[in-house]
Amino acid sequence: MRTALTDLVGVRHPIVQTGMGWVAGPRLVTATARAGALGILASATMSPGRLRSAVREVRSRTDAPFGVNLRADAGDARERVRIIVEEGVRVASFALAPSRELIAELKDAGVVVVPSVGARRHAEKVAAWGADAVIVQGGEGGGHTGEVATTVLLPQVVDAVDIPVVAAGGFHDGRGLVAALAYGAAGVAMGTRFLLTSDSTVPDAVKARYLAATAADITLTRAVDGLPHRMLRTEMVAELEGAGRLRSLYRALRRASGFRRISGLSWPGMVRDGLAMRHGKELSWSQVLLAANTPMLLRASMVDGRTDLGVMASGQVAALIEDLPSVAGLVGRVMSDAERTLAGLGAVAGPPAGASAGPSGGASSPSGA
Repeated sequence: MRTALTDLVGVRHPIVQTGMGWVAGPRLVTATARAGALGILASATMSPGRLRSAVREVRSRTDAPFGVNLRADAGDARERVRIIVEEGVRVASFALAPSRELIAELKDAGVVVVPSVGARRHAEKVAAWGADAVIVQGGEGGGHTGEVATTVLLPQVVDAVDIPVVAAGGFHDGRGLVAALAYGAAGVAMGTRFLLTSDSTVPDAVKARYLAATAADITLTRAVDGLPHRMLRTEMVAELEGAGRLRSLYRALRRASGFRRISGLSWPGMVRDGLAMRHGKELSWSQVLLAANTPMLLRASMVDGRTDLGVMASGQVAALIEDLPSVAGLVGRVMSDAERTLAGLGAVAGPPAGASAGPSGGASSPSGA
């Protein structure tokens, strides 16, 4: 299936595996790249040295294109950009809108720049600054997310910019891919669906918690870091929502210390990152610290398997997922489901009035499919 996304980044299928902290490591990204989709390494939970080695690890296993996700507001963002350029990474994605200067630096080096956005105005801004494409995430998506549903936000962005738009938030199968194409998107990005694969390194007990989740078990809360954060409703979330400021500050300090050791950040660097998140937002100091070390809360679950001590970012789509296929199996299934859905739509609609059917008797599908 050929779309503007596949042409832009050089993959076979218009599917993106998002850069999830502690989840999107070399193993998952390699499996995604080999399956013909675009895998994105999550770098925010890596030191710069670990990022370079992770890129080289993926490169040693596949020559297919892949990307790296960056935090544009991180104090060492430019150092990470240099690593991407030096290591020949195909795509740079951003969790927040990058500056005009960062976009220019990457594009000058031949790197495709794909920021993630949650509002039309943000898409318009990065497009004007030279971004090559955007991932637009509706409120159904996991992690930090907005309040506008994908079905409302996606067409707004598609109509507002003239670069490829990738739809995220609520996608897990071929029907969703076809729906996104119908809205004008060039592909879909999925996080929770790739987390729940056999190639994901997330502990089995954590995966089981996701598979058991119903729609009522997935919540949107500000208790973790003061920002809207979609995740599974767990003991930790309930505790944070009920904790006072002093208790929250103590817990934030303890986890910040752990993340500082793992990430290689200095205390001033962590405070700087936290303040960057706090800019323009009414956050308490405990929330500032939690914002700076939210990766530790994710690590407790995604690496250590402690569902009682960590948080588990999750899209609402987790309520629809019931199995753990391999990444290759998942991508193949999404594409075959999409082809069947398109064929079914063609059979229902029939050829346009006055048009004759081709040699096979069928109409051509949209988006170059």
